[in-house]
Amino acid sequence: MYSSIKIVCLFGLLLLRILASRAKDVPYDVNYKIIYGDQHVVSFNQGRELQISMDKSSGSGFGSKEKHGSGFFHMKIKLPDRDSAGVVVAFYLHSDSNIHDEVDFEFLGSREGKPYTLQTNVFANGEGNREQRMHLWFDPTADFHNYKIMWNDHQIVLFVDNIPIRVFKNNSNIGVGYPSQPMQILGTIWDGDSWATDGGNTKTNYSFAPFKAHFQDFNIVSCPIISSNTNNCNSQSYWWSRSKYWKLSSTQRKRYEEYRAKYLTYDYCDDKSRFPTTPPPECVV
Repeated sequence: MYSSIKIVCLFGLLLLRILASRAKDVPYDVNYKIIYGDQHVVSFNQGRELQISMDKSSGSGFGSKEKHGSGFFHMKIKLPDRDSAGVVVAFYLHSDSNIHDEVDFEFLGSREGKPYTLQTNVFANGEGNREQRMHLWFDPTADFHNYKIMWNDHQIVLFVDNIPIRVFKNNSNIGVGYPSQPMQILGTIWDGDSWATDGGNTKTNYSFAPFKAHFQDFNIVSCPIISSNTNNCNSQSYWWSRSKYWKLSSTQRKRYEEYRAKYLTYDYCDDKSRFPTTPPPECVV
């Protein structure tokens, strides 16, 4: 009798775990919609994987149905393989105002055999030019990897496979802009050969088209902004806004410094040609 009860309980726990995992693994069209290049978008696995592609006629992309005021945004991405020079795949947050806020992951393609460059950027009140670039420590075309953005009122942290690779603190107290507008989540692929590879000197080779990027994990963990929403998106009722997440933990800080020391190739804060005398104030802080 005891064995039977134990088996039933174990089965129940297993079923709950399966249902919980499926609840997270939702089809893309639950939370997202295609925003352009419909003919270049294909879904797989009942909508749980999305392929967006680019050829000479068009790129393509998708965006969240709702805007968001804070959250922990994530996407699993596999990048185009072979010769991808000039191709830009992006996963980012963007407000639709004229003076916009934005937080970017931009994957800059390369000639076959050369590494991708990951560029990140932060815009606040229409002001960007905060580029940082790094090489990845794995082949992003061989398999899916996790890219995440944590955004609260104290800091924005960008993660690659749970490793923090960029931190942008809220320094509005010293006049530095900080993203605070509702933002849409976007995934796109487009031709950036005027600047993306070797400063625009290496152009897109369309004999390798179509260039295909794959996305998974379409669940959204956020404070959504809808017309009737009166929630405070900085409330500590949202786990990512609790004081624990106002700065990196000691373990995260150690990994952050380790990976940036190994893989960072450009930081606007250190660019003496752009800032010959005084770096931007957020760099000094």
